[in-house]
Amino acid sequence: MSKKTRSARSKETGQPLANGEWSHDYDEVLEKCQRLIGYRFTEPKYLLSALTHASTANHKLQSSERLEFLGDSLLGAVVCEFLFHRFPSVMEGELTKIKSVVVSGQTCAKISRQLGLESCVMVGKGMANAAVPSSILGDIFEAIVAAIFLDSDWGSARDFVLKHIKREVEQAVETSHESNFKSQLQHHAQKYLKASPTYVLLEEAGPDHKKAFRIAVQLGERVFTPAGGKNKKQAQQRAASNALAELQNEPPPFTDSEI
Repeated sequence: MSKKTRSARSKETGQPLANGEWSHDYDEVLEKCQRLIGYRFTEPKYLLSALTHASTANHKLQSSERLEFLGDSLLGAVVCEFLFHRFPSVMEGELTKIKSVVVSGQTCAKISRQLGLESCVMVGKGMANAAVPSSILGDIFEAIVAAIFLDSDWGSARDFVLKHIKREVEQAVETSHESNFKSQLQHHAQKYLKASPTYVLLEEAGPDHKKAFRIAVQLGERVFTPAGGKNKKQAQQRAASNALAELQNEPPPFTDSEI
């Protein structure tokens, strides 16, 4: 948070005005946040509320808390819809586990940090000189999802969430002991394509203690986007994930360089 923004909070003009306007200092914060998240608000008042922690608001109704409530539900709905279509062979119990990881406060805080939102959060004077807690960063991400929804529509909020959440979903699935991309692909290919996938080793590089593998899935005549891994099993799992995504016209989640 810039020194100028922090000092603005100690002034009477640092709070939103009764007529819905705010000080010039807040304009700068809102402008910066819009650049960071890649979305331009028609009604900046929604973003102002999303960034305002209860510790600095004149009234809790001016803070992000109501938006957090809405954003939590919107985030959950987007993730559920994505998981339902992305993993057609995964049962409800496993999907629930994946969802709980992806929509957690820890994941939301991670995304907020990646976006650089610590410098935009508006907190009270007692918190101004300390690092923004993860709990607040997680809440802010949810609030911004809701702000985009209210400012635009479901599609805009969904696109924003998916842009930042897809990789988190893939990582959650990859680290889940019960999930197996190869099994899912085998099931999908046999059920819908009447074929079995093969795994083509395209490259093996590096010394014995630090090998890197590059593998692609082939189904019939179609070869899918290759994926890299620290061992053959990891590379095959990631290649299978790429194939599953591309079979559903989704971009492949893993690239050759991700080893």
